[in-house]
Amino acid sequence: MADVTMKNETGMFYAKILLFGEYGILCDSMALTVPYYRFAGRLGHFNAEESSGTQSAGKSNRALKNFLDYLERLENNGEMPAALDLEALRKDIRRGLFFRSNIPQGYGVGSSGALCAAVYDRYALNKIDADAGSDRDGLRKLKNIFAVLESLFHGVSSGLDPLNCYIKKPLLINPGHGITTVSLPAKISEEGGFFLIDTGKPGKTGPLVKLFFNRCKDEDFLWRIKNEMIPYTNGCIQALINGDKETFLRQLKLLSGFLFEHFRPMIPDSFADVWRAGLNNDTYYLKLNGSGGGGFLLGFTENYDETNRMLSGFRQKLIPLSFSTSG
Repeated sequence: MADVTMKNETGMFYAKILLFGEYGILCDSMALTVPYYRFAGRLGHFNAEESSGTQSAGKSNRALKNFLDYLERLENNGEMPAALDLEALRKDIRRGLFFRSNIPQGYGVGSSGALCAAVYDRYALNKIDADAGSDRDGLRKLKNIFAVLESLFHGVSSGLDPLNCYIKKPLLINPGHGITTVSLPAKISEEGGFFLIDTGKPGKTGPLVKLFFNRCKDEDFLWRIKNEMIPYTNGCIQALINGDKETFLRQLKLLSGFLFEHFRPMIPDSFADVWRAGLNNDTYYLKLNGSGGGGFLLGFTENYDETNRMLSGFRQKLIPLSFSTSG
């Protein structure tokens, strides 16, 4: 599927970027997530719409069947978080329903989130509309629904990814204050900004989240999460929203250094030198994008050109990241 440029097309669900809050959100940090319009997906029928790529369409159709099995188990166990028309979903799957998407899987940009958002949008009974659900209460209810739906794919889900894919606006998660849509500065750096680096392989969220929870059983590690990583994360978010570049860069360097020291299993070995070089030269700072382990790394620089020159020595190329800033 070619890159998608049309925004808010009916039935289209876009990728997302979790700018800040990976892992910390599981321990009550703030989080900030934004739509990413480069990738998108929508439900369709390959018999009618797909003239090529029927192999991938068939794989997607089988994945939807697995999702249906999961939803039926939830319903049978009385654990379904929202009423869905599973009979209609079953019939559509038999007729060749699939998720037509160019969102890379295992890259931390919301491939399963977009799928969950699309299924909820089409099959939910008494659906909470995306626009009507943008208030605090609607966002809370939708997040709880999506957390259960997406747990099939990740073992444990915050529900944030599908929520962002469904609402299609930047979202701020603030413990004790709920979830709100938010506006971000159009620019925080004249010659730079956020960027992605493709590690060349997908990551696996479930095992890494499990590893994180196991490590949180260690009191020293959990103390560091709560007293170091979470304050750095919250500081980045608050400074970014306020357009305070100096504070943002200071907090981001601290966060990048913390992740490099304490989250090495989530950083592909071949990118350790790339990560370290940014910290040493202060030209750019890297952080995890989602659970890590592969997929994209997320970074920020004040100078795209200089960062590209530095990364060329590692045979890497940054992907400037543009996203919606309207709340």
